[in-house]
Amino acid sequence: MTDSVSVPAPSEFENVPLPNVRLQRTSFTLDFATILGVFFSLTLIAVAISMGNANANFLDVPSIIIVIFGTMAATSIAFTSTEISRAGRVIGYSMMRRSFRPGALAKTLLDLSVIAKKKGILALVNYDQELHKDAFLHHAMQMAIDGYVPEQIDRLLTHEIEALVERHKRSASICRRASEIAPAMGLIGTLVGLVQMLANLEQPEKIGPAMAVALLTTFYGAIMGTVLLAPMASKLEKNSADEALIKNLVKTTAVSIAKQENPRQLEMQLNAQLPPSERIEYFD
Repeated sequence: MTDSVSVPAPSEFENVPLPNVRLQRTSFTLDFATILGVFFSLTLIAVAISMGNANANFLDVPSIIIVIFGTMAATSIAFTSTEISRAGRVIGYSMMRRSFRPGALAKTLLDLSVIAKKKGILALVNYDQELHKDAFLHHAMQMAIDGYVPEQIDRLLTHEIEALVERHKRSASICRRASEIAPAMGLIGTLVGLVQMLANLEQPEKIGPAMAVALLTTFYGAIMGTVLLAPMASKLEKNSADEALIKNLVKTTAVSIAKQENPRQLEMQLNAQLPPSERIEYFD
């Protein structure tokens, strides 16, 4: 007896026009939400300072040195020299966003699935130039073309994705750890200032200004940790999740093609992973 939910025969797609595969090249652009967020946060602080009635000086070079270089030094203790050397690139990455939309990628992946179902998996060789635009996609499709069994493809690509996520977590943890250290370095700087102030109590007129300077390191540490580093760590974690989503879509497609599944099944699998706003309707 024939199962009513069995996979349709390849003949179902014989009359389907061959898709024109065009893969958008992966690129990164400036994330203006992050840049504007940092700009307006610092601007609000500056406006609040300028609106004050006191003639306090909020610039103190020794306090800045203690907070910035102290945070860098203390953070380096928790990580290797190689990881610390990538800190600049890590922070720069938090200012970028991937210009690739998951929904658009899902449509391209379904195009590849239809081609594989209509012409056979080896027909994907003809789209090698397009596949090369994304290294992970090319690698995954090449495994399917080379005849890897679905279980192998799933296992190997899963390991690659997990390793990528782990590297991203490690990078984000640099900013996260620094965001925790910066306020503490501010407190240390304040204690140093208080000790120096208490050592000169014979000059009462200098106690007020000295106290203000001592508190500046706490002020700088709070700004650096709360306004800059903690949001950057969160942005890195979000970027990592977006990257993992895209690679999981590719993995699902490669496994589906290797299994020679119906592209309609793949569409449901991809939509199950996509956020609601990115879900697609490929088949009418």
